[in-house]
Amino acid sequence: MRPTGRLICCTVYLFLLLLPLFAVPRAEAQAEGPIYHVTLEGVISRHTVAYVRRAIQTAEASQANALIIEVSSEGAVLRDLRGLAADVANAQVPIVVYIAPGGTDAGAAGSWLLSAAHLAAMAPDTSFGVASPLAEPISQVSDQVRERFLNEVTTQIATWNRERGRNEAWAERAAREGVVFNNAQAAALIPPAVDLVVRDTDDLLTSLEGRSVTLADGSQVILRTLGRSSQPIDPNLWEAILLIVADPTIAFLLLVMAGIAIYAEFATPTLGVLSGIGAVLLIASLIGLFALPVNWISLIGLVFAFGLVSADLFTPSHGALTVVGLITLVLSAFTLFDAAQAPGVAVAFWAILLVALLIAVFAAMGLYLVLRVRNQPVTTGQEGLIGRLAEVRKRLAPEGMVFVEGALWRAVCEEGEAEVGEYVRVTAVYELRLTVRRVEAPEASR
Repeated sequence: MRPTGRLICCTVYLFLLLLPLFAVPRAEAQAEGPIYHVTLEGVISRHTVAYVRRAIQTAEASQANALIIEVSSEGAVLRDLRGLAADVANAQVPIVVYIAPGGTDAGAAGSWLLSAAHLAAMAPDTSFGVASPLAEPISQVSDQVRERFLNEVTTQIATWNRERGRNEAWAERAAREGVVFNNAQAAALIPPAVDLVVRDTDDLLTSLEGRSVTLADGSQVILRTLGRSSQPIDPNLWEAILLIVADPTIAFLLLVMAGIAIYAEFATPTLGVLSGIGAVLLIASLIGLFALPVNWISLIGLVFAFGLVSADLFTPSHGALTVVGLITLVLSAFTLFDAAQAPGVAVAFWAILLVALLIAVFAAMGLYLVLRVRNQPVTTGQEGLIGRLAEVRKRLAPEGMVFVEGALWRAVCEEGEAEVGEYVRVTAVYELRLTVRRVEAPEASR
C-alpha cells in the first residue's frame, strides 16, 4: 500500500475511534441537566410572574433538562397571567405544568398555563377553568375592539395546544363563555387536553422519561427524568414578602390593622409609635392591593365604614352609625376586587366575619365606656363636692364654715345647727356656698 493511502486509512481509523468521545459528553450533558421545581400557591399576580421569570432564567442558565411548575393556586389576575403564559411558552427549557395536589381547582391559571406548557399534567381530583371568560378588556371598549381581543385570546390558546398535540376545540368557548374540566374530562377528550394524569411528583418524573419536547426556537430536547429528583427554586425573602402581601385576605387584614393602629394613635397619643406601625401596615397593604384589580369604590367604602364606626364614639347615635358602618364594611369587603379581571380572587369569608365581629365588639365596648362616663357624677369642680363629707370648723347656726377637700367653705346646715368637729355631708352648691346636712357618727367615721 502506498504511503498516501496508508495515511488516509490511519486518519479514518483514528476519527472513528475519537467519534464517540465527541458524541457521548453531549448526550450525558443533556441527561444530567438539573430538573427544577417551583410551586405556585395563593393568587397569581405580578409578583408571582416576577418569581417564575427568575426561575425560568435560572433553569435556562443551568441548561436544565426540565422546569416543573406545580400550580396549587385558585385565583389569578388575568392581565398578569397572560404574560406569564407567554413566558412559559417561549422558554428555552422544557416546562411541565402540573396541577396538584388532589382537590386543587386551578381556575383560569390552569387554563392558561396548561395550554402554554410544553407538557401538561394533572393530579387526580383536580380541575382547571372558570365559568366566565378567560380574558376581559381592562377598560370599557367598543364591541368591535372586544371581539378582536377575544379572537386574539382564542387564537393564542388554540395555537399553543395544537402545537403541543393537545385538544384545541375548547379554546373558543373558554375564551368567550368559560369552561371547566376535571382531570378525567380533560383526559377523555380526543385528542386529550392534557398529556398526563399522575398521582404525585415521583410518578410525574417517571412518566416524563424519554418524552421529546420541541422548544419555541424549533430545537428538540429529550427528557431524562427516570430515577431522578427535582431541585426546588424557592422565592427569596423579598419575593416571599411580596407574594404574602398580594394575597387578597392578607392585604385586607393589613388595611384593617393599619386603620386600627392609626385610630388608636389619635385616641391615645403614644409619641408616634402606633402611627408608625400603622404607616408600615398601610404601605404593606397598598403594595398588595396595587398588585390586584381593586374596585376603588369599595376601597373608599371601607375607609368610610371605619369613619362611621369611629364617629359613633363621639356622637349620640347609640350604635346606629356602627351598624351602618359594619354593613358598609361587609359589602365593600365582598366587592373589593374585580371578579371579571381576577376570577377566584376575593377576601376570605372568615376574614370578613372576623373583622366585623371584632369591630362590633370594639365599638360596643367604646360606646359602653362613653355612656358610663356620661352617667357618672361629676368629680371635679364645685359640682364634685356634692356628696362629700365635710368637718365643721365654725359652728353652723345655720350658717358657718366647713372644711372639705383641703379648703374652707361657707356652708348652711339644712337641720339648722351643727357644732364644731361634727361631720356634715354636702348636698348642694350655690354661688360658692355649700348646703349641708348632719350625718350620724358611724357614717362620719368611715
